[in-house]
Amino acid sequence: MALISRTKATLRISGDDLLPEDITNSLGGFPTHEQTRGEELETSSGSIRVAKFGMWCLCATEQEPGDLDCQISEILEQLTSNLNAWQELADNYKIDLFCGLFMEDEMEGISLSPESLQKLGERNILLDLDIYGPDEAEENL
Repeated sequence: MALISRTKATLRISGDDLLPEDITNSLGGFPTHEQTRGEELETSSGSIRVAKFGMWCLCATEQEPGDLDCQISEILEQLTSNLNAWQELADNYKIDLFCGLFMEDEMEGISLSPESLQKLGERNILLDLDIYGPDEAEENL
C-alpha cells in the first residue's frame, strides 16, 4: 500500500472563555492563528464574521508524502513538555489535533508510531482525522 499523498495537521485549543495569550503563556509557544470570542474576523471572501468562541491554533508544515509523526513532533517540540500544564488546559478547553489526509490514489495508508500516540494521549489531545479521497484531494489542491 502506498503512503498517503499529503497531510496537514493543526493543534487546536478552543473554548468560550479562551484567551489566546493565556494559552501562549501556558504552553510557551506562539500560535499560527488565534481568535477571541466576540472578535470580528475577515473571511477569505472578504466578509466579516464574529468569532463564537476563543481558539488557539498551531499548524505544522504540510507534508508530501504524508507524515503525521513528523508533524506531531514539529508541533509538540515548540511547546512545553510539562504534562500538568497540558492537564490544566484539558480540564478547561477542548484540545485536538485536526488532520487532513489527502489521497491521490484509491489505496493509500498511514501509520502513527507508538511514541506519537503516547505524546498525544499524555497531553489529552484528541486525534481528529479528515480523509479526502482521490477526487476530493484534487479539488482541495
